[in-house]
Amino acid sequence: MAPLPPAAPQFGDDLAIRPSPETLAFLARRRSASALTLGEPGPTEAELRALLTLATRAPDHGKLTPWRFIVLQGAEKRAFVEGLEAIAAARPDAAKVQAKLGKIRVPPLTVAVISRVVEGEIPEWEQRLSAGAVCAIMIIAVQAMGYGANWITDWYAYDPAATDLLGLTGSERVAGFVHLGTPTEPPLERVRPDVDALVTRWTRAMAAVQRPR
Repeated sequence: MAPLPPAAPQFGDDLAIRPSPETLAFLARRRSASALTLGEPGPTEAELRALLTLATRAPDHGKLTPWRFIVLQGAEKRAFVEGLEAIAAARPDAAKVQAKLGKIRVPPLTVAVISRVVEGEIPEWEQRLSAGAVCAIMIIAVQAMGYGANWITDWYAYDPAATDLLGLTGSERVAGFVHLGTPTEPPLERVRPDVDALVTRWTRAMAAVQRPR
């Protein structure tokens, strides 16, 4: 069993910012594992609860908690995948979409992070971004526990019959299926972006440029 994080701080506790070189070193090596390599053991119930608790520390403008979790595990997960197989078989692109179900069938544990919109002053865009941040924190936390994780969506995040099967309602959408387990092979480093090519430093001259809209 992986070491669990310390107890969450209480409301009003001093959370002074301190350097953490270990965190920087960890993030420099963060890498998703292929979902098809994720096997047993997956996180225990105590570890899963800790992961979900850590994920809820994501930035959340307005403290709306515009997300929730659906845990897919064991016999119920197999039943869900069987439901997806039936939906896939009825689609015109059946062979293609059925081939993609391995990514959700193989891992022992999957958490669907569900984005929902809370009416009020906070724009929907910010609420959707918050759900994405939940997914990001979860895959970081699970790797810190020593497991592998893969965050994907795929067709069953968007197919209406599949989202009905998952139990989504109203404005809810799948921010991601986060697959968890122990990798049967280590993930390899992939090509990373050229950061310099992505960075622009704003100058006042930019504001004077009139661009067509």
